[in-house]
Amino acid sequence: MNRIFAAFKPAEISSNHFLNQLKKKYNNKKAGYSGTLDPFAKGILIVAFGQYTKLFQFLKKTPKIYRATLWLGAKSLSLDNKNIQEIKTLKPFNFSTLDRISKELLGLIDYFPPQFSAKKIEGKRAYEFAKKGEIVKLKSCTMEIFSCKILHYNHPFLNIEISVSEGSYIRSYCEIFAQKLGINATLSSLERIKEGKFVYNNEKEINVLEYLDLKPNFIWDLNKLENGTKLNLNDLKYQDSGSYYIENEKYFSIININENKVKYLLNKVEKC
Repeated sequence: MNRIFAAFKPAEISSNHFLNQLKKKYNNKKAGYSGTLDPFAKGILIVAFGQYTKLFQFLKKTPKIYRATLWLGAKSLSLDNKNIQEIKTLKPFNFSTLDRISKELLGLIDYFPPQFSAKKIEGKRAYEFAKKGEIVKLKSCTMEIFSCKILHYNHPFLNIEISVSEGSYIRSYCEIFAQKLGINATLSSLERIKEGKFVYNNEKEINVLEYLDLKPNFIWDLNKLENGTKLNLNDLKYQDSGSYYIENEKYFSIININENKVKYLLNKVEKC
């Protein structure tokens, strides 16, 4: 069964555990997801079955939009609602101060991923070291903040809606925000509400071609697509360098044009 949809992962279970639940629910062994959510977080998870598990790299998944609650004055090793070490009672901040920082943190931001993250160090996940109390050196990364809106401030909890690039860590954003206030803070809740065009819709099946981050191309002889014949530039309507999808009634293929050569990236993926 080829299928792709947006599921809603509840809080307090891992993304892998949630995927296993979906595999049993739909009686499908070949399944995958894109964009791991931390166990404490909830929200949409892009799930694919069958051949569609090969399509994640070609999907439009940016921007990612989250709703998060920052707990001002709380210190956590994992920057979430686990591993709380200390809670300080702070005086409320002026809303103008919080709003100014949210505007300062727009655009490209350099950051270090949390110690409790899935980043790999020496073949192991960073969180494996962190659970043992070992601090490892993680490489600096860059995320882009497209927008950040303060939804509500009920001290010490600050609720925001934030739009970010793929690969961003909202826990790290929380840490940077707190540093600008001169305090500790952690996330008490996190929900992903959108990834690109993907929103939760009761696991309704979607037309994957509408979600590919690729332009359509056209082939003059559709039999070549059906037969998987090697393609040349002259077989295609558009010949500029780049990646495209081409389709007939039953299949679609993803191709790349580079240095006047045509290469199949995925060939004859059955339409659902």
